[in-house]
Amino acid sequence: MELKNIEEFKSLPEIREKLMAYGFVKTFAEGDVILNEHSYIKAIPIVTSGSIRVMRLDEDGRELLLYYIKAGESCIMSFLGGIHEDTSKVKAVAEEETEILFIPIDKVTLLIREFPEWLDYIFRLYHKRFEELLEVVNAIAFKKMDERLLDFIKKKCDINHIATLTITHEQIANELGTARVVVSRLLKQMEEEGLVKLGRNKITLM
Repeated sequence: MELKNIEEFKSLPEIREKLMAYGFVKTFAEGDVILNEHSYIKAIPIVTSGSIRVMRLDEDGRELLLYYIKAGESCIMSFLGGIHEDTSKVKAVAEEETEILFIPIDKVTLLIREFPEWLDYIFRLYHKRFEELLEVVNAIAFKKMDERLLDFIKKKCDINHIATLTITHEQIANELGTARVVVSRLLKQMEEEGLVKLGRNKITLM
């Protein structure tokens, strides 16, 4: 695991050394749950390789995708919940095989006092996540489901650096907070328009 290869920490050797000294590393397989809603947050995750999808669950257990966390990034919701000794308001799942450096909460506050650059890193993450959450709100409020579906496929392919997505219609429906029949109908329509090519649990962007 090499933090020096992550853009955010290339010019911050002192912080990098402290993070390595304070933290512990865990590897998660695709689909592993990293954090559940209502769990207490004892450490802040920094993704060193792979990616995480962060979701919110409604009362019926349906998931709504909020944003992805990529290498070099962390989860601002974990920062806020951990520092305020609150429980998690989101669920985090490994999108692919993912390696994470976990920094204990007490060490996070030490870093804030010692390194202004660390606080700047947190604020930049907060700004990015806020913009992404605004995009989610905007999509739900103003975009049609077919637009949201195509955006979802494109983002999912981009995150995983692939052109063909292996996923069920049920999984897509869960992440978009809609019904499977709606997803199936819209995908068929998109295939007829030449936007995607469908296979068994596969979607290829054209």
